[in-house]
Amino acid sequence: MSDTPKKLTPRAITAMKGVEKIAALTAYDFRTARLLDDAGIPVLLVGDSLGTTVLGYANTLPVTLEDIIRHTAAVVRGTRRALVIADMPFMTYQASIEQALLNCGRVLQETGCEAVKIEGGKFRAPTIRALEQNGIPVLAHIGLTPQSIQTLGIRVQGRGEEAACQLLADAQAVEAAGAFAIVLETVPAALGAQVAQAVKIPVIGIGAGPDCDGQILVINDVLGLSGDFSPKFVKRYVDLGSQITAAAATYKSEVTTSAFPGPENEYSD
Repeated sequence: MSDTPKKLTPRAITAMKGVEKIAALTAYDFRTARLLDDAGIPVLLVGDSLGTTVLGYANTLPVTLEDIIRHTAAVVRGTRRALVIADMPFMTYQASIEQALLNCGRVLQETGCEAVKIEGGKFRAPTIRALEQNGIPVLAHIGLTPQSIQTLGIRVQGRGEEAACQLLADAQAVEAAGAFAIVLETVPAALGAQVAQAVKIPVIGIGAGPDCDGQILVINDVLGLSGDFSPKFVKRYVDLGSQITAAAATYKSEVTTSAFPGPENEYSD
């Protein structure tokens, strides 16, 4: 019997609603993916957040399809059980359904991932439906959608009755179109609970309260690798940033004083 764990599928994630809360994280490289997979994280998103966390951009808009393909392939190589989802970059699916089919299909073919994430609610339902009908599972993303930063800004979404009703309609529309789950970002906690109750697919929150069907965070934020950036919804579980700085400073000191390398680090004749 093989010791390889059974690979999770989009259908398996959908089936977790009401059974088990879903703990999702972003990942951008092979080693991190392997560590998170070994920890039992069921969903790994190769987010376009790699633009700010890895590539040093001011926002996610400059991330290219080639960036996502390269990093997603690395994450896939690092996983044995987790569902790997590729976040489709800005303007790689918005122009037309044909564009979305070609680019999303390319991502699945070239990376081996199991699904894609695209932003947008009711107006994006035809694209989601076309992708699903062509064998491309979709994680929908509503609420605060970072690729719309130029129009939405960075602020809580769904405040007020009209805005809340729109978000509920968005969730129901992407569910009807065939999305297997929804990311709901930066909304009041009470609305997060309403959205989760309004659909039969998992609602994975990020800044959307504790009553969602799961949570997702950026791995750099969780590990304390985001500097002073710390949104209210983030919880830092360890401060690796300061530990890395301290380790590098100690290494520098030992090199400059010739304390490293020591005898234990040398090869004999």
